[in-house]
Amino acid sequence: MNEFSLVLLAASVVATAAPILLASLGETLTERAGLINLSLDGTILLAAMAAFAVAHDTGSVALGFAAAAAVGGAVAALVGFAGVVLGVSQVAVGFVLTLMCRDLAYFLGNPYSRIQGPQVPPLPVPGLADLPVLGPVLFRHNAVVYLSLVLIPALWWVLYRTKWGLEVRAVGEHPEAAYARGIAPRRVQMVCAVVGGALVGLAGAAYSLALKPGWGRPQGAEGIGWIALALVIFGGWHPVKVALGAVLFALLQVAGIPLQEAFPSVPAQVFQVAPFPLMIFTLLFMGLSQRESVERWAAGRPWARRLVRAFRGAAPRALGRPMEGG
Repeated sequence: MNEFSLVLLAASVVATAAPILLASLGETLTERAGLINLSLDGTILLAAMAAFAVAHDTGSVALGFAAAAAVGGAVAALVGFAGVVLGVSQVAVGFVLTLMCRDLAYFLGNPYSRIQGPQVPPLPVPGLADLPVLGPVLFRHNAVVYLSLVLIPALWWVLYRTKWGLEVRAVGEHPEAAYARGIAPRRVQMVCAVVGGALVGLAGAAYSLALKPGWGRPQGAEGIGWIALALVIFGGWHPVKVALGAVLFALLQVAGIPLQEAFPSVPAQVFQVAPFPLMIFTLLFMGLSQRESVERWAAGRPWARRLVRAFRGAAPRALGRPMEGG
């Protein structure tokens, strides 16, 4: 593979990772507040349909993205209201919503199936797009890709360098203690749920208006919500690690194309499904890194200790647990 092909591959990875980044970082914010939203997969499809339908009918891509964010925020608000206010199982509600949103997307989106519509135009960054290597890899994309990249340090800064981020993490660890300190845990969780859900909705719009323009069945975004949920665990609920996981998954997806050309005797389905078992293997490794026996084994091996620390990440202690009292 020559240098030109490597640059194209890297640019494709950055573009492919954009919607996965939006969804996984949105869920990271939600879960850091102690709330689980399992409706991601259905939300992405419903938001993708809504974005394309609104953009097609109005001719405005911006309104399409706004509609997708509203859909994502509304679905997440349902999960939050059921889990935070009513104390219903967040897992059950999220799972039911993902099935309902998926079927609703294909039912309501039927009139828009396989028709042309607007899409996000490329937006090269003046002065940076012409840089060798970095230009085509990072600065010749559309606004969605730039947003996904900016969101990585932004979410890290909010969570670890602001008072509000400290409150979010405190609520995710111990909402009762946060309440005793004057924080309103339920309000924090609802805000995080809606904002995180809106980002998941933008991920759906990124598929139907940018990465795979158009609407149809299958849309091509099926399963991404579950991958985003897995990436949050992969990244140990840390925005930067979650982002690295999203880029790794995108790399596995994109690399399947040249690998398929290099090994034509291998069935194409092998390369299409390869990212999923690789992600499962990584999650298993992360689970093992949490065990004390593995930590003791790695104690005398510096390389192993660094590897275990890199993969280690603890879930917020109150994740999925409704607040008691308050």
